[in-house]
Amino acid sequence: MKYIDEVDIKGKTLFIRVDFNVPLDQNRNITDDTRIRAVLPTINFSLENDARVILASHMGRPKGKGIKGMEEFSLAPVARRLAYRLHKKVKLAPNCVGPEVDRLKEEMKPGDVLLLENLRFYPEEEKNDPNFARDLVKGVDIYVDDAFAVAHRAHASVEAVTKFAPICVAGFLMRDEVHYFHRSMEDPARPLVALIGGAKISSKLTALKNLLKHVDKMIIGGAMANTFLKSMGYEVGKSLVDDSLLQSARDLMAAALKKKVKFYLPVDCVVADRLGKQAETKILPVQEVPRDWVIADIGPATVTLFGEALQNAKTIVWNGPMGAFEYDAFSRGTMAMVQKVAESYALTIVGGGDTDVALHKAGEFQKFSYVSTGGGAFLELLEGKQLPGIKALENWSKRHKNV
Repeated sequence: MKYIDEVDIKGKTLFIRVDFNVPLDQNRNITDDTRIRAVLPTINFSLENDARVILASHMGRPKGKGIKGMEEFSLAPVARRLAYRLHKKVKLAPNCVGPEVDRLKEEMKPGDVLLLENLRFYPEEEKNDPNFARDLVKGVDIYVDDAFAVAHRAHASVEAVTKFAPICVAGFLMRDEVHYFHRSMEDPARPLVALIGGAKISSKLTALKNLLKHVDKMIIGGAMANTFLKSMGYEVGKSLVDDSLLQSARDLMAAALKKKVKFYLPVDCVVADRLGKQAETKILPVQEVPRDWVIADIGPATVTLFGEALQNAKTIVWNGPMGAFEYDAFSRGTMAMVQKVAESYALTIVGGGDTDVALHKAGEFQKFSYVSTGGGAFLELLEGKQLPGIKALENWSKRHKNV
């Protein structure tokens, strides 16, 4: 696919699909603007070339019910934060399509920034409706996709839109995401180690199977490790387990053995009588989990084991926390692994979501080589899937080789 610096954007009208689905507190103040800052290089490059910049994003899940009565999903807080980050005025359109939006587009001057209102106020967005897509890019010279976090969604502003915009390219954030994924999975410095955590094995089983084709070592933590431990005959008490996948877990470990991939599971754990701030906790070997307790975090011996497994790594891909780190008593395993990975000399790539939150919480975000902005999209890449957003751009480039 082509990128924004490979086409002439000077003085052109650009429609840039971004992901400004940022977390808000109860007063609708942005608590983390990482996703806004991630696309600033693309926006600033466009403004330096006197482009008219139209930005489009979704926010939350208003389920296509329109803006009336759904103001909590408005992008107004984003417009304010973006204006602060760009040091210039950002006009928020009252809608994302329609006569008023068309008028605002026509009135734009070089260097202007217009943020369209939440795309998901329209059900047509998630339905990948072609007419809605055509309306989005009415009067636009170039479509720029810089929203990796929604590249796995075949939505109108991601996929259908590429059939109507005169020129379709990717932004700098998309380029970084694709570049680092390629460096980690397709042409990695070895040993390549996958550190996989999180709650459910069901959501990551396909990714684990695909990873076995690429990695030299696989480390499993978080609640998903419980299913592996139970599949080996260990008592896991009332811990979160997917009983329907016990055989799949055994099959995965057998496949790792066959492929000579070194496979690591917790050897001790933090157990609790319940998940919560008032819980009673103990650190025990995985062989000694009480029947009525839950595994809530990896233990110190496991941190040491996992750390030693990472010692000689040249590339580390991490997705998912090691425990219920939202509770302080169960955060130590994840925080310790943040330190271990941060101190590594390896290329370190983290796949969004909860792991991203853990890096910020530990204050180590800057020490990682790359932190992906897309949880779901990153996971689908790990599964070996083609992302609709990237495929659409590649197909456009194939149709327009001379542009």
